[in-house]
Amino acid sequence: MIYRVTHRTAYRYPQRVSHCYNMAHVIPRTTLRQRCRSARIELSPEAAFSSQREDYFGNQVYRFEIQNPHEELVITSISEVETSDQGLHATQLENGATCAQALDTLARAQDLETLMAREFCLDSPMLRRQSEWADYARELFLADKPLALAVMEFTHKIFEEFDYTPASTSIATPLSDVMANKQGVCQDFAHLQIACLRSLGFAAKYVSGYLETLPPEGQEKLVGADASHAWVSVYCPGQGWLEFDPTNNCMPSDQHIITAWGRDYFDVTPVCGVIFGGGEEPELSVSVDVSRI
Repeated sequence: MIYRVTHRTAYRYPQRVSHCYNMAHVIPRTTLRQRCRSARIELSPEAAFSSQREDYFGNQVYRFEIQNPHEELVITSISEVETSDQGLHATQLENGATCAQALDTLARAQDLETLMAREFCLDSPMLRRQSEWADYARELFLADKPLALAVMEFTHKIFEEFDYTPASTSIATPLSDVMANKQGVCQDFAHLQIACLRSLGFAAKYVSGYLETLPPEGQEKLVGADASHAWVSVYCPGQGWLEFDPTNNCMPSDQHIITAWGRDYFDVTPVCGVIFGGGEEPELSVSVDVSRI
């Protein structure tokens, strides 16, 4: 599939901003299953300085500085991305390393791939390993069960036991509240799955990106109706990093477009920065359009 992705973020401030520095993760990355064919970012007002580079995780990071006083900032990213399927389907989940073998590999292997995967077993800024998370998932991760199959079953468990409820949480909502209320959004479900997997000793990444959403039959697709999305990637020795989407109970396909990955949301925040002035909390609006070309 080939998509054009338009991601528009607008901040409207109660008072004038005199100066700002920002960092954005809004350019899709090139991976084994997708290729970013082109990307550009439009800013209003224009930047006095901008640069693009890869961060520690290989994501494309766009940095910019605006020196003109302004009361509104609009960031528009326009990209063309070619995607493909992961190449691993439900019937193949039973062919990989078992949970016990995966834990042994992560503990003992010295190859570069495993060494790099180990850092995704550790605590991160927003996620801490603890017994509560391990206990919630433990029954599915039997020693002799293939890890990929166990993760798919855990993906299904989250999908069945939690309600997707827009605006029920914010990125600051503690994971314990999500667990207690059994509701949240894709970021919450990805964080929950990662926290449980790491608490059991497995390596898991947070993946941010976009998901093409199709309109009901007979209706036109609304521009801006697609949304930013989050899912997880789990290291399965012998199979590599496999993606799972607990919000939709599936393994991501060519309709999942990857922007960035990291330890948790903190590493891949779409836009963050420092402003001088602006008054109280700005009004934020975000729209995403994913269209097939």
